Amino acid sequence: MTTETEILALRARIAELESRVDFLYNHLGLAPVKGARGADARVVDVLRRGNKIEAIKIYRELYNCGLAEAKQAVDAIEKRLGL
Repeated sequence: MTTETEILALRARIAELESRVDFLYNHLGLAPVKGARGADARVVDVLRRGNKIEAIKIYRELYNCGLAEAKQAVDAIEKRLGL
């Protein structure tokens, strides 16, 4: 049985790997895979409840990124969802 701690560790590892893939795409001058980041259910759920600041906080924790990057990503998610 998987514990909550194990799940959180796996999510953090996935976020780290996604960050590395994004870096490689940028370094090679390639377009990133659309929709690869920011689709986390927690971010979407919080956005749908109207709490953008909390969504940005969650995004930052998931993807270990800065405030500006997280805000841009959350704005893009919000736009995609039509919220």
